[in-house]
Amino acid sequence: MKTLDYEYFYRAKHNPALSKWLESIAPVVESQSSPSRHGHFPGWLEALHSLPPCTSATTCLDADVVSAKSNTLSEHKQQIKTALLQLSPWRKGPFQVEDIFVDTEWQSFLKWNRIAKQISPLKGRTILDVGCGNGYYAYRMLGAGAKTVVGVDPGELFCTQFAAINHFVKTDTAAVLPLTGEMVFEQPYLFDTVFSLGVLSHRRNPDEHLNGLLMCLKPGGELVLETLVIDSEDIEQLIPEDRYANMRNVWKLPNVAHLIKQLELAGFQSVRCVDVTRTTTEEQRSTEWMPSYSLENALNPADQSLTVEGYPAPTRAVIIAIKPWSA
Repeated sequence: MKTLDYEYFYRAKHNPALSKWLESIAPVVESQSSPSRHGHFPGWLEALHSLPPCTSATTCLDADVVSAKSNTLSEHKQQIKTALLQLSPWRKGPFQVEDIFVDTEWQSFLKWNRIAKQISPLKGRTILDVGCGNGYYAYRMLGAGAKTVVGVDPGELFCTQFAAINHFVKTDTAAVLPLTGEMVFEQPYLFDTVFSLGVLSHRRNPDEHLNGLLMCLKPGGELVLETLVIDSEDIEQLIPEDRYANMRNVWKLPNVAHLIKQLELAGFQSVRCVDVTRTTTEEQRSTEWMPSYSLENALNPADQSLTVEGYPAPTRAVIIAIKPWSA
């Protein structure tokens, strides 16, 4: 049975150290790519392989909407839309293929625009994006001049969505590999920039996650961390009793001061918070492409400053930190 193909990425002309790292991790990727790992995976692969051929397209990776357009696709629009809808739900985006607009749950450009103006320039950098989802941010990183982006996410659907968009974009300098962060931390590589966006609060042991991120960075490299926080000086850390905003896997929400302390204890320096923003229903909402429950259903209808469980509504902070040269 066909599965996802990563040979295009392995063959690309990366720097020698990254190529060697990819060679070492390829067997793990292969073991994680079996269609038997998820009951819906064969159907997602069928949708992917039903996409019409696309030899070339005009792409845009440096705008809010990641897009690919080609005159050769105009007669296949319904075929393309049907295939992409079969890969729902689409969480991060938006994307556009020809004039098919994939209106994702997250208006991810709002987060990217908050982050991009705060970080070191990405031009020429080799980047790791841990928990990358379907690769929307990887494309934006390439649009900002990154040399190579290695995205890792264990979700087979997200990997397939990236493959579907890349069927039209056709970059060989980015991939979404079906790996957890822990699998990558076991085989560290010195990346120039490491991103961890929306991951930390879903880790049972956040300190282990931070230690792994540090390990993956080269000395002087930059971490870009975005995570849920509790926007309070009085509460150092919120530990939900059961669910938080309808999510079962939110373990701890630190306040910003506590989060900075965690990063410093992990070994990072020059740690600073550059943004704190409450998530709104403009940024995260249900659409045709993600029709199930979204943020609107997670907020108290009588008071949207609270979740349905009575906790403070989702607020996210962006932290920038540096790996010391002596590490």
